[in-house]
Amino acid sequence: MSELLRDVLAVPERLSAMMDALGSPLNIVVPEQISENVAEYRAVYGSHRLSGGIYFAHKANRSSALIRALAAGDCGVDVASLGELRHVLEAGFTGDRIMATGPKDAEFLWLAARVGAVVNADSREELARLASTVARFGLPPARVMIRLSAFESSGVPILSRPSRFGVHARELASVLDILDEHRAALRLLGVAYHLDTTGVEEKALALEGCLLAMHEALGRGLTPTAVDIGGGFGVNYLADRGEWERYTTELGTAVLGLRPPMTWQNHGYGLRAGAGTLRGTLGVYPAYREVVGPRYLDELLNHESARLGRSFATLLLENLYDLYIEPGRGLVDQCGLTLARVAEVRTTHSGDVLVRLMANSHDISAEDHAVLMDPVLLPERPGTPTGVYLAGNLCLEDDLITRRKVTLPRNPVPGDLLAFVNTAGYFMDFAADHALMQPIARTVAAYREAGGWSWCLDEQFWPVKGNRS
Repeated sequence: MSELLRDVLAVPERLSAMMDALGSPLNIVVPEQISENVAEYRAVYGSHRLSGGIYFAHKANRSSALIRALAAGDCGVDVASLGELRHVLEAGFTGDRIMATGPKDAEFLWLAARVGAVVNADSREELARLASTVARFGLPPARVMIRLSAFESSGVPILSRPSRFGVHARELASVLDILDEHRAALRLLGVAYHLDTTGVEEKALALEGCLLAMHEALGRGLTPTAVDIGGGFGVNYLADRGEWERYTTELGTAVLGLRPPMTWQNHGYGLRAGAGTLRGTLGVYPAYREVVGPRYLDELLNHESARLGRSFATLLLENLYDLYIEPGRGLVDQCGLTLARVAEVRTTHSGDVLVRLMANSHDISAEDHAVLMDPVLLPERPGTPTGVYLAGNLCLEDDLITRRKVTLPRNPVPGDLLAFVNTAGYFMDFAADHALMQPIARTVAAYREAGGWSWCLDEQFWPVKGNRS
C-alpha cells in the first residue's frame, strides 16, 4: 500500500460513516497519485532523452476525478468508445491530447476527427471510412497511426500471439497504398502495436517491427514521426516474493490432494490433477513482479534490437522519433481502493467459514482478472487469524469474490469493513453492473487538505480542490 492509501484507511470510523451515507460497496480514488505516476513514467523519458506522449488508457477506470487530474497536467488520454471520448472532452482535454483506439463506429470516428484526435487504426477499411468522413464534412486532415500485429522474428523464433486488433505486418504495403491515395484526408503520424503480454522479448520484437515499418513508410514519401508501444507495463500487487512463491507452490500440492484444499471446492486456477500428476497451467496474473511500470519501460528501452543491433532507446533517438505509450493499469497503480461491508458470517456443514459481503464479484473483479490479493479488515481488533471464503450478494453459485481461502487477522462480524486495496486498474468498475438490481458502487475522490484528507463525490472533484502542501 502507498502512503496515501494508508492515510485513507487510518480512520475506519470515517470510512464507515461514508458507507452509511453512500452504501456498500464504495470506491475511493486518490487523484494525486495518478499525477505522481505520470511523473515517474516521464522521468524514464528524461533519462533516455526521449520525447513523446503518455496516454492513459481510459478503459481501466471510469473515474471523472482521475481524468480531470490528468487533464490538469501534460498527460494525454486513450479512449476506446464514443462515451469515453465525450467524457474526456467534458473533463478538459483538447483533441490534440486524445488518442482514439479500439473498435470505432461512425459517430466515434466523426467526433474523433472533428476534435483533432489521433486515430489509431486497426484496418484498411477503417482508414477508408475515416478518409471518407474527413472529405464529406470538410475536416482538416486526420492524424492517424497504424496499429500492426503478427510480427515475425529473424533467427531464434519468438512467438507473436495472434490478435483480432491491428493490421498483419505482412499487409503494411497495402495500408501504405491507402494512405498514399488519401494524402489530402489522412496524415500518417506513426505506427503502433499493442500486445496483451508481460513478455519483454515479444514486445521487443513488435517494437523492432514498428521501426522497420517506419523506414518503409518514409521510403514511400510519407512523414511519420512517432512509434506507439501501447501499455502492458504491469503492476506489482504484493510486497513479499516469498509469500507469492510459497502460495503458488502449495496450491499445486493442494490440487494433487496432498494437503487440505486452499480454495473453494479445490479450484485450481487452471491446474488439475491427472493420474497423480499436476497438469494444466496456472492461469493467474504474476501478482509479485519486481520490474513493472516505469522500470519495465526502462528495461524495454534498454533492450537491444536483435536485427538492428542497438538499444531501442538509441534507435528512437537516432531517428528523432517520438515515443508514445498507453498505460492503463500501470498509471492507476495505488490510485484507489474498494470498501465492502460484512453482511453475514456463517459456518458451512463442511466447516468452512463463509463471509457474505454487501458487494459482489462484479464490484470487486480482481479474480476475474486473475489477480490474487488479500483484503484489509477494519477496524483492527485483537483476535485469532481465521481462514474464510468471501462471497457476494448475488443469487449465483459462482458469485465468489475469492475462490481461495483468505486468512484474516480475526474472525469478522457483521458491520465490519473489508478494504480491497489497489483496485483502480480494472477491478473497481470495469465489470460493475446492476445484476439482480443490486446497487453498484458509488465513487468518491480523496484529497489532502491541511491537517489530513477530505473527500467529495467523484463527479464533484476538480483539480482546484485540495492542498498538497
